Amino acid sequence: MLWLGDWQLRRAESGNSLSWAYTFEWPLFAIFGVVFWVKTIRDEVHPPDQAKPRDAFALPGGIPAPPPGAPRPAGAGEEPAEYDVELAPYNAYLARLTKEAKGHGRWHGLR
Repeated sequence: MLWLGDWQLRRAESGNSLSWAYTFEWPLFAIFGVVFWVKTIRDEVHPPDQAKPRDAFALPGGIPAPPPGAPRPAGAGEEPAEYDVELAPYNAYLARLTKEAKGHGRWHGLR
């Protein structure tokens, strides 16, 4: 890539004005290639810490969600004893989005 940058510089100096952009572009490509290669090697040697499994996410209230396919505890489908005024419109919104997604054939569900 550095050789291509040098070649474009010689073409630009001989009158090809478009080559000026490529003169700087090819060395940038070389730098990006080296940077990403170093990051790839570093990630292979020292993988990033994974504190949480990738399937886990936090629910409102800080309770971690069970992974997909995990058995539900008894009574999990029941309505909570306390009605939350702030959470009810959001839950209705999510239910409406789920219904719309199912109607468009784009719903795949959790597996």
